[in-house]
Amino acid sequence: MSDPSFEVTKPARDIGLLIHAASFAGYVFPLGSVLGPLIVWLMKRDEYEFANQCGKNCLNFKLSLIIYAMISAVLILVGVGVLLLAALALLDIICTIIAIVKASDGIAYQYPLSIKFLK
Repeated sequence: MSDPSFEVTKPARDIGLLIHAASFAGYVFPLGSVLGPLIVWLMKRDEYEFANQCGKNCLNFKLSLIIYAMISAVLILVGVGVLLLAALALLDIICTIIAIVKASDGIAYQYPLSIKFLK
């Protein structure tokens, strides 16, 4: 959730939205789902607290998805990995769109199934 101790300005909401949207780069470039948000987050995390929260939430989710995808890739040998990979891709798209909408409203979206690498 968004911390009420600071005001979320329009530029901060725009940067938060950009952080989440940059994760779609992963569908074009290898590791783009992590590198896109990481670059924007590193550039703006000190300028906007909201961008810092959005960046941490997004990166935690994307790194978690990479781990889940590697596990699913191994499970392809058992036969369930393909279904899990498809479910992860769908979860990624849906949650990222929700995060973009929430960021435009000034809310730092907490992704489901995220491992908290960055606190």
